Amino acid sequence: MILSKFKERAGWIITLFAALLSINSILDGGNSSQILEDTIEANNVWAFYQAKSIKQSIAQIQLENAKDPKKIREIAAKIERYESEPEKGEGKKELMAKARALEEDRDNLQLKSPWYTFSNALYQIAIVIMAAAMITLSVRMYWISIAVGVLATLLVCQGFWLFLPIVI
Repeated sequence: MILSKFKERAGWIITLFAALLSINSILDGGNSSQILEDTIEANNVWAFYQAKSIKQSIAQIQLENAKDPKKIREIAAKIERYESEPEKGEGKKELMAKARALEEDRDNLQLKSPWYTFSNALYQIAIVIMAAAMITLSVRMYWISIAVGVLATLLVCQGFWLFLPIVI
């Protein structure tokens, strides 16, 4: 009777660890996808910024060579628009702010990745140890598995909330 209870508890704990592993894998995958999206979007914004810079440089050359006062005003306005265009959010100033915000978001997400990776590994180890505990009926392995699973859960929480100022 006691052995069947032991095995039943171990089975439920394996199920719990497997469910937590699945949730952690979803968090890790979503995090990785968002890092990739932010990286691509930041690269696109920086490319747009570079195009605006080139256009602005060409306009400055045109301004230096312009003689007509009306043309000078038009080119000067165009140069100002390339520098800052808050209504459209497409000036260099706005593009730089957007790209930096995307990079900051990406960098914050990258801080989470190692925690998810390590917790995935620990959940898998906890499951293997618990399975071995069921086979060998080892109470010591049972408690080691639970300790490893609890550590994995703490790592997931650290990855999700980054409550400790530890960088890996």
